[in-house]
Amino acid sequence: MPPGTALPLPMDFGPDKPNDRLVEEFRETIDAYMVSEVLPHVPDAWVDYDKTKVGYEIPINRHFYVYKPPGPLDEIEADITQLEGEIAGLLKGLIAP
Repeated sequence: MPPGTALPLPMDFGPDKPNDRLVEEFRETIDAYMVSEVLPHVPDAWVDYDKTKVGYEIPINRHFYVYKPPGPLDEIEADITQLEGEIAGLLKGLIAP
């Protein structure tokens, strides 16, 4: 947020709410950011103010996922067999004889 920004921000909350007032309030700041930080690296970049959204998403899996190959099939089969036995034991307690 630029220094001196008054709170609360001029926006409506919710995914289907328009944020035109907020974008208009910060349009100069957005344009200045584009000129100083983006255009030097991507000269043909532009902002489509009709599609501008507020906030961001951090794709946790893309940044932090570490692939671990599955274990040998024998171990997987043994784990499944053990779990099936545990499930069968739990079900016995629910079914009247």
